[in-house]
Amino acid sequence: MSINMIKFLLLSPSFFIFYPSVVISQTTPSSDGSHGRWDLLSESVGISAMHMQLMHDNKVVIYDRTDFGPSNTSLPGGLCRADPYDDALKIDCTAHSILYDTITDTYRPLMIQTDTWCSSGAVLPNGTQVQTGGFHDGDNVTRMFTPCTNDSCDWVEFPKYLSRRRWYATNQILPDGRIIIIGGRREFNYEFFPRSSPRRTFQLSFLRETREGDVENNLYPFVHLLPDGNLFIFANTRSILFDYNQNRVVREFPSIPGGDPRNYPSTGSSVLLPLDENEYRIDPEVLVCGGAPSGAFQLAARGTFVRATPTCGRLRVTDQNASWVKETMPIPRAMGDMLLLPTGDVIVINGVQLGTAGWELGRLPATRPVIYHPSHPSDQRFSVMAPSPRPRMYHSAAILLADGRVLVGGGNPHVYYNFTNVVYPTDLSLETISPPYLSTDYASVRPVILSVDETISRGQRFLVSFFVEEYLTQSVLSVRIVAPSFTTHSFSMNQRMVVLKIDDIIYDDTSSYTSSVFGPSSAEIAPPGYYMLFVVHSGIPSSGVWVRIQ
Repeated sequence: MSINMIKFLLLSPSFFIFYPSVVISQTTPSSDGSHGRWDLLSESVGISAMHMQLMHDNKVVIYDRTDFGPSNTSLPGGLCRADPYDDALKIDCTAHSILYDTITDTYRPLMIQTDTWCSSGAVLPNGTQVQTGGFHDGDNVTRMFTPCTNDSCDWVEFPKYLSRRRWYATNQILPDGRIIIIGGRREFNYEFFPRSSPRRTFQLSFLRETREGDVENNLYPFVHLLPDGNLFIFANTRSILFDYNQNRVVREFPSIPGGDPRNYPSTGSSVLLPLDENEYRIDPEVLVCGGAPSGAFQLAARGTFVRATPTCGRLRVTDQNASWVKETMPIPRAMGDMLLLPTGDVIVINGVQLGTAGWELGRLPATRPVIYHPSHPSDQRFSVMAPSPRPRMYHSAAILLADGRVLVGGGNPHVYYNFTNVVYPTDLSLETISPPYLSTDYASVRPVILSVDETISRGQRFLVSFFVEEYLTQSVLSVRIVAPSFTTHSFSMNQRMVVLKIDDIIYDDTSSYTSSVFGPSSAEIAPPGYYMLFVVHSGIPSSGVWVRIQ
């Protein structure tokens, strides 16, 4: 691998482009705007959206896997992938990755050479996506995708870049712009990208301790970067505060109540709740929801599908005697995705009510999303949304878009693509749900961003100008940044929201305002890179605009 190539990909700026493949958009007739509205964007984009990453040009990199036969979209110009190690096809002329444009609802195929099944990812400060690991010939590969201004940009692969096989691992962007890659199947260790010279792997015995026999229940550990620079790591039922610089467990928290595993294949999900710079002291809180009881995987393999876990645990990690607060969802759920919405609420979407993750091991799709309101009274925190007409089960994914919608795709509970004679066919479609805040009923109080500084420095003032027809008061106004997540297997890696500190608001003219806002106070609060910036007024967000934190 060329060091100069790595430096180029790490440091070069990212650009934008629109692509010509047409996608038809259709609104679901039964949608209810007051409980969210579902819209079908495309019946088929040719692949199943197993992994998704929103880029700062409002395009989404989507991919599934290379080792289960042809997809339903061809590579361009007669291009084919030759892989003598592939289990399904040695020569494959179909795509297993696409670039989807959320502005034009178009897409184009991308070329992946090695298997990306159950891999992980993150975005570097310059906007390049780094994708790590996978299966078979892809398990120690690093791949990069940098947006461009023409149709030439595609995946660049670096074989054998990783020290260990990274299958079901988790990535987290760090304050210095590096990526930490944690775990993977039978990998009780972590490493960094870019790798050190000589390359090093660091042991993490916590991952070995939380493994539950051959079922494991600790894959894709939940990892969150905390304001003190340490990592919160959750696996199975246990969690630790971890100093990755010193390879040291700072403290271990109590086990989550109930004893149900929350990681793959029991597969719940987790978010770091918004970090508010307006508070005197930021006390980060972690929310973990859903999962499946211990033994659910083995029972499902024998045809018995037990009820998924209906509970959430909420933990304030800075408390001296930190303990989980148990909450109960309206719907039990395994394989649910959890996403931070611009309002600071959390949508829990996709998944099943019976069974667990794995081939054919889920039943009773959880088609109704729920929204969790962290600041509401404890008995009023969940609201149930309108159901999707499509089951989104194993190998589905969801991400937040800059316009406030949630993009949903995927669903393939089979070893191969299977569209007939099965209970839950492989799903190649993409759809969105528009949360209630996007209802036209709120048009008069919805902010519209007019201008904002494109680059924001830590702790420095910058200006946001916006229009709102019926401005109420500064007490219901906030400016928030949201990091775009890499989503797969019900965990959105690198997702975080920071509520920025407002210094002043100036009335410009009729319904136009300029807010003086401080950039995030540290790289531990907001690592460098691209974020979506939203103005939220009376609980109603603007569309987001992209800014770069440096």
